[in-house]
Amino acid sequence: MRVMAIDYGDVRTGVAVSDALGMIAGETFTVTERNPEALAQKLTDAARERGAERLVLGLPRNMDGTEGERAEKSRALAGLLRSCGAPEVVLWDERRTTVDAHRILRENGKKERKHKNLVDAVAAALILEGYLGSL
Repeated sequence: MRVMAIDYGDVRTGVAVSDALGMIAGETFTVTERNPEALAQKLTDAARERGAERLVLGLPRNMDGTEGERAEKSRALAGLLRSCGAPEVVLWDERRTTVDAHRILRENGKKERKHKNLVDAVAAALILEGYLGSL
């Protein structure tokens, strides 16, 4: 089963799509969109184009497990995705994915200022990796 993971951001949203067997990340990209309704439609269209059967949307929680404003925004986006006719939407704890994405890029010689788009895509890949590893 092909799975598409989403790291939702206010400006840029990272996306990672698994291979057809649902084993590894096969593609990563970002979507630049500030309007949540338009973003939900773009993500739904991307899922259809790629044959994704499940969307895994990062749910940012605080380190103590509580949810804040970002988690509320992710839950709202999940509702918008469902209203656009997206495939099944699963919320996935994404604690530390952005921090880990920055670390991975830094360790691979990427400069902070120059890899803003990469951070979001790598964070989505980390969400996808965590989800696929749980199956």
